[in-house]
Amino acid sequence: MTSIGKVTTIMRHPVKSLRGEEVAETRIMSYGLYGDRSHALIDGERFYTATQNKKLLGYHAAFDGEEQDVKYPPVKIYGPEGQTFYWHEKACLSTFEELAGKPLTQQSYTPEHVPFGAIEEEHLLIVNAASIEHLEKTLGKEIDWRRFRPNLVVNLLGGGPFSEEKLIGRKISLGEAEIEIVRPCERCSIINIDPETLDINPAVLKTVYQQHENCFGMYAKVLKAGLVRVGDDLLTN
Repeated sequence: MTSIGKVTTIMRHPVKSLRGEEVAETRIMSYGLYGDRSHALIDGERFYTATQNKKLLGYHAAFDGEEQDVKYPPVKIYGPEGQTFYWHEKACLSTFEELAGKPLTQQSYTPEHVPFGAIEEEHLLIVNAASIEHLEKTLGKEIDWRRFRPNLVVNLLGGGPFSEEKLIGRKISLGEAEIEIVRPCERCSIINIDPETLDINPAVLKTVYQQHENCFGMYAKVLKAGLVRVGDDLLTN
C-alpha cells in the first residue's frame, strides 16, 4: 500500500452544534468517531442547532475521562463566560433553554448504539489542509478551520487544494481502521460563523458556492473500525 498523506487533526463533537474537542487518538466506530454527535438538544421533533442559534457555537463540549465501551464518559461543557457544567446536570438544560427562549429536551446514545453521525449524512467528514489554505488565500484572511466541523483534517501529499475529491470511491486505511471516500460535502450557512468570535462572514459560503459548487470537504463511510491517531498515514492501493 502507498501513503497518500497523513492525519493532522482529529476532532469530535460530543454535543451536536457545540464546539468539539481535538484528541490525539480515538476509535473509529461503525458510526464514525467515538462519541461524535452522541448528544443533542431537541426542539420539538427536530435538532436544535447553530442554524437556529449561532450562540450554541460559543459552548465547547468534551468528554471528561477515558473512553468506555458501555457508556460514554461524562460530557463537560464550557460556556463563553467561563461557566462549566455537565450534560447530565439540571444547569445544562436550563442554560440552553434560556439561550433558546423555549423548552428543549436532551437526547443521547451509548457507544453500543449508532449516534447521529456527521450532520446525519455519512459516518465521517474529512477536510484537506491544502483546501483550507487555498480558501484563506482567496479570501485574503485566516480562516478558523473548525467552522467546517470536520472529524479529520488531512494533509495529502502533492495533491494541492481539492485533490481530496479525486479520492471518491477509494478505500483508505488509517491506523487500525479502513474507510471509503463517498462524496463531497455540500455546505450551509454554518461555515460563515467564526466558532471563536461568533462573527459572521458571508463571503466564506459565497466563495465556496461560486468557486466550488457549494462543496467543501468529503464524506466517508466506515468499512472497518479501529484505533486512529494523529500522524497516521493514509494508505491506499
